[in-house]
Amino acid sequence: MKKADDYELVKFLFEVGSLRKVVRAHQQEFFTSDPTDNISTHSFRVAIIGWFLAQQEKADTHKVLVMTLFHDIPETRSGDQNWVHKRYVKVFEEEIIKDQLKGLPGENELNEIIKEYSERKTKEAIVTKDADLIDQIMLLKEYEWQGNKEATIWLKSKEQHKRLKTKSAKNLAKIIDDSRPNDWTKNVWTAKRR
Repeated sequence: MKKADDYELVKFLFEVGSLRKVVRAHQQEFFTSDPTDNISTHSFRVAIIGWFLAQQEKADTHKVLVMTLFHDIPETRSGDQNWVHKRYVKVFEEEIIKDQLKGLPGENELNEIIKEYSERKTKEAIVTKDADLIDQIMLLKEYEWQGNKEATIWLKSKEQHKRLKTKSAKNLAKIIDDSRPNDWTKNVWTAKRR
C-alpha cells in the first residue's frame, strides 16, 4: 500500500471513530439523554447479534459481520434520523459511501456488500437488518426497565417486531419480551470472594 493510501485509510478510521460522538436520534422520541447510546455502541451490539443470527439462519457470517459493521457508517456525515426525521430529510447515502470508501483497500468489495445490504434481497442483508432491529428492541427493553413510558408504548405496539423477517430474530424478540436486561447476572452474582 502506498503512503497516500495509508493516509486515506487513517482519515477514514478517524471518521469511523467519530461515530462515538453521533447520538442516536431516537433519544428525542424517548425523552431521554443516554450518553452510552451512540452509533458505535449500537453497531457493536448489532455485529454481535448479526453473527449469531447468521449462524442460526445459515447465512454467510463474514458478509453479515461486514454489513453490520458498515451499516451506519454514512451517519458520520448525515447524522442519525429517527422516524420523524426520515419523513422529511433526504440522505444521499450512496454518495456518502462512495466518497468515504474511495481509494481504500477493499473499496469494491465493501461497495458491493453495502449495496447488497441496502437492497435487502439476500439472506445476509435480511439477517443484518433483523440484527439492527433486535438491538433496537433490546434498547427499548432496557429503557422500559428504567421506567421510560415511551419505550413501553413502543414495545407494546410491537412496531419493531412486525418488521423482523427471520425465524431466529422473531424468536429472540419473543424471549426479549419475557426477559429482564439484568437476567444475565442471575448465575454470576455472588456475595463470596474466591
